[in-house]
Amino acid sequence: MSDDWTNRTKAIHAGTRRSQYGELSEAIFLTQGFAYDSAESAEARFIQTGDDEFIYARYGNPTVRMFEERIAALEGAEDAFATASGMAAVSGALTAMLRAGDHVVSARALFGSCLYILEEVLGRYGVEVTFVDGTDLDQWRDAIRPDTKAVFFESVSNPTLEVIDVAGVAELAHAAGAKVVIDNVFATPVFSKAFALGADVVIYSATKHIDGQGRALGGVILGSREFIRKTVEPYMKHTGGSMSPFTAWIMLKGLETMSLRVNAQADSAQAIAEALVDHPALDRVIYPGLSGHAQHALCAQQMGRGGTVLSLDLKGGQKAAFAFLNALQIILISNNLGDAKSIVTHPATTTHQRLSDAQKTTLGITPGLIRLSLGIEDTGDLLADIRQALDAAAG
Repeated sequence: MSDDWTNRTKAIHAGTRRSQYGELSEAIFLTQGFAYDSAESAEARFIQTGDDEFIYARYGNPTVRMFEERIAALEGAEDAFATASGMAAVSGALTAMLRAGDHVVSARALFGSCLYILEEVLGRYGVEVTFVDGTDLDQWRDAIRPDTKAVFFESVSNPTLEVIDVAGVAELAHAAGAKVVIDNVFATPVFSKAFALGADVVIYSATKHIDGQGRALGGVILGSREFIRKTVEPYMKHTGGSMSPFTAWIMLKGLETMSLRVNAQADSAQAIAEALVDHPALDRVIYPGLSGHAQHALCAQQMGRGGTVLSLDLKGGQKAAFAFLNALQIILISNNLGDAKSIVTHPATTTHQRLSDAQKTTLGITPGLIRLSLGIEDTGDLLADIRQALDAAAG
């Protein structure tokens, strides 16, 4: 791979391994085990595995390794470990690096399952977690302590789309010797500059924009080679959260078209947000690409685009939100995002339903809030669908 290649080229060619047959599309190595030439070679491989040597699919596989190397090249990371799901990546990265008595500072605006890992799982095993307003650097500064081992946040929060100052938080964390762990799903690998801004560990749910077509669950943890191979790999290979070869092949195919899809989705999101910003049925349109967004300038600096997701807060609360959802004709109700199909969900009753009313209020998850992930359908058709559904909800 050439250092001069752009990410669009890397997304198609980086990490490719070809067999003696010279296949054009990456091969799927559907095997859980590997044979050795001799007992001595088996012994040697268990002592130290080479770049093109494998032991067991839970530890590594040629197809999975292609995906890991390709996404690492895109992200500018030294290495990566592919996981069975996005949440396997979140829980694996955090659990692998933390132990009882450690301290973590986290933004409080998180996906519901991420909150569960931090509040329930890590807390159960003696990790202390302090939550802060992720957009307030003073709160990060006050919460980070000399014994803080890690900070964790979504670079763009789900579903209220707050944008966190990655470089600002990283500076504070690194001064205390803490690692910066980022769930980067909403930024996407297309718009990500996370490592350049100071991230130590970046996590993706590959289920979202990387696959981008609703086919398979997957995740990936990216970081330094030492962290991936000495901290993450031992934990993941013994606990079993690795990605399957077939899923890795799907993700490789997804990477080939990711830039085209994500840029088209961001185009639609920007156009639709601008068209709806003054709609009488809405209390607010939340989209980092809008000049009125509180972190618009920061988003432009960190991502260059507003992303593929926007949120709408309907007047009339849950009743209006449900009427809106039920009136849509093109856009589908589902809790996924980053798909080629446009998808909408009501966070208060789905992805964040386990939160208390007080927590929802603090996070800005109102009864009227809906999260809209734009697909690659015609922008005009999507806007017409949204408008007629807003009319139906208002009526």
